[in-house]
Amino acid sequence: MKITILTNEYPPNIYGGAGVHVKYLVRELARYNPVQVYAFGEQEQVTDSLRVQGVSDAGAPEGTDPRFNKFFGTMQRNLAMTAATEITDIVHCHTWYTHWAGCLIKQLTGAKLLLTTHSLEPHRPWKVEQLGRAYHASSWVEKTAYQAADAVIAVSPQMKEDVVSLYGIDPDIVHVIPNGIDLNEYRPTFDDSVLLKYGVDADQPYALFVGRITRQKGIIHLLHAIVHLSPGTQVVLAAGAPDTPEIEAEMIQKVTELKNTGRHNVVWIREMMPPPELVVLYSHAQVFVCPSVYEPFGIINLEAMACETAVVASDVGGIPMVVVEGETGHLVELEGEGFARRLAAKIDLLMQDTERSRTMGRRGRERVQAIFSWEVVAKQTTALYRSLQTT
Repeated sequence: MKITILTNEYPPNIYGGAGVHVKYLVRELARYNPVQVYAFGEQEQVTDSLRVQGVSDAGAPEGTDPRFNKFFGTMQRNLAMTAATEITDIVHCHTWYTHWAGCLIKQLTGAKLLLTTHSLEPHRPWKVEQLGRAYHASSWVEKTAYQAADAVIAVSPQMKEDVVSLYGIDPDIVHVIPNGIDLNEYRPTFDDSVLLKYGVDADQPYALFVGRITRQKGIIHLLHAIVHLSPGTQVVLAAGAPDTPEIEAEMIQKVTELKNTGRHNVVWIREMMPPPELVVLYSHAQVFVCPSVYEPFGIINLEAMACETAVVASDVGGIPMVVVEGETGHLVELEGEGFARRLAAKIDLLMQDTERSRTMGRRGRERVQAIFSWEVVAKQTTALYRSLQTT
């Protein structure tokens, strides 16, 4: 069985959960099957079972609205992926960025088309800030691909419900297979020198946020919540890669205001941290905070839990599949007024109770070990591939 993976993100170009998913899924799949990967970037790798080829947007036209250029570059890369793909049995696409190529490859090779639902464009309307009306074009590409797919993987039950209701596809072709985690890479690891390097006070407990500066990840909600935390609370924000200049400016203004009050110790790490250092940051944290307004799964919570850190997260999307209320952390209702205050109350609860947060952290790693390993995820995915070959 020959497998082709199409992805925007692939090492070393990873900035979100979809890229993490593809990285580890490909690693496991290539143990047992020949895999070719086409990704956005300059990657190149060839082994006995794995071939990785980066694709650039060289020659992509420019639009009348500069915000269209990202869409045109994406379509250019999709054409390049299609032209480069050899005969394959399965074409497996990750995010709308590769969906058009998947549709074309299905028609040109006869391959079965499989999509993994990491997110859905209709649930991310703030992308209009980035793409302008090209957001409607990306949404159309996504819808077309889902309605052409032979099978869909949803990373949570909520995502299955969403994709079926949004695009009217047969629920029988949608299979729930969660994200996974590398338990050898993400494990409790302590090193005060890493904290010192980034200006974190190793002698003071801290609440941690890790993620991109985007509306989806809810970081602005967390900044509003900080003012309601107990005085003196240390909050570490490992936040970079802003979606737009506007949200970056909003972030800078709010962090500056928080620092000027002197009520809390806010540490903002703006550069992308190497994974080993990020593991240390997770491990030292007393509480990990995930205030996302939209999160199909929330792989970031798995990373924190694998490092034995308690989690406070919004109760959206696939997060309740990962975080168990009262056992591995706390879930906070997003809808309605007062989200920031509710978030702050749950963070405070665990910041003030070290034993409780440590117990939740231990239970978190136990849950991850039992359910969310990449080996299990890859076996389930391979079984789905094989079932498509018989239809």
